[in-house]
Amino acid sequence: MAAFFKKLWETISFPWNYLKKQRPLASFITGRIATMAALLFILGLAMFALMELAPGDIVDQMMTQQIASSMNSTSVSSSQISKDNSFTTDQGQQLRKELGLDKPFYSQYMDWLKRVFVNHDLGISLISRTPVSFLILSRLKNSIVLNLISLVFITSFSFLLGVYFSSKAGTRTDVAATFFALFFHAFPGILLLILLQLFASITGLFPVTGYPNFPFSENPMKFSFSYVHHIFLPLLASFLGGVGGTMRMIRSTMLDQMGLPYIMALRSRGICERRIYLNHAFKNTLNPYITGSANLLASLFSGSLILEIIFSYPGIGRLMYEAVTQQDVNLVLANSMFVSALVLAGMIISDITLAIVDPRIRYK
Repeated sequence: MAAFFKKLWETISFPWNYLKKQRPLASFITGRIATMAALLFILGLAMFALMELAPGDIVDQMMTQQIASSMNSTSVSSSQISKDNSFTTDQGQQLRKELGLDKPFYSQYMDWLKRVFVNHDLGISLISRTPVSFLILSRLKNSIVLNLISLVFITSFSFLLGVYFSSKAGTRTDVAATFFALFFHAFPGILLLILLQLFASITGLFPVTGYPNFPFSENPMKFSFSYVHHIFLPLLASFLGGVGGTMRMIRSTMLDQMGLPYIMALRSRGICERRIYLNHAFKNTLNPYITGSANLLASLFSGSLILEIIFSYPGIGRLMYEAVTQQDVNLVLANSMFVSALVLAGMIISDITLAIVDPRIRYK
């Protein structure tokens, strides 16, 4: 019997072992994707369990709002209130059964997975009765535009400033730049956003919201200029909070590279300092940046949550906040799985990019 199971295991694992030997990078990517799928499954199950532990549910909120509205609209007797509460409780039980909230959390999760992978449907928002996929897509494009602009500015200026100040190491300019980088990196982001919004409110130079009050289809050119005007302060806060840490990392990596023996060898051959900086030392600074930016995109999406709430920006972070406060299970799970997938996908992309950029790294 032991020999049979051993033979069976060898037969099953043969394709994987062959792929691992012949195509090491492909086997690495396959293994990471499989691990990513397993982690997403566990995270989804944990999310359903946490929502189950939360006091009350969405039906309780709907019942409370219904009772409050009926009491405010008309004056009723205590016996009538008791009768209405009993009727509302029966309605609540029926609604929980229709929504599947009376089942254990693992059964709800399995039903959700079946609906996603079999019916290709993320479900219906329990509050707005709108398809979750429509809500996410309508907010996702706004968050992508905001975060991509922020990512481009932070990355480009971090490299430019990091390389420049590494050549000015020890000077007063370098000390001042390091001080301001540490200051803004340590400054609370939520406080910076509030201060910038107060500045916009007092001076009137910028709007206090982060999105125009008319659609893009109404006037595309006017919308574009208005959008830039609205997101200037949120982008400034994101830039000041993110550029400091990345700039310091690039600067310290450049200084480490400039002290290595191969730089001395290049200088001894008469190669100009500009070429040494840009063609040799700069390439080696990409490794720690790529490794450290594995969760950069996901951190931007999750970090923009406070920004979207304070500046009333219609992004996916604000959508997730509203879903959590209203205990909209379908919307919370879809948003959480999206952010978790971004984290894991960022790690895979980081590993693959590192292997491509650095010829010394190969998965053999």
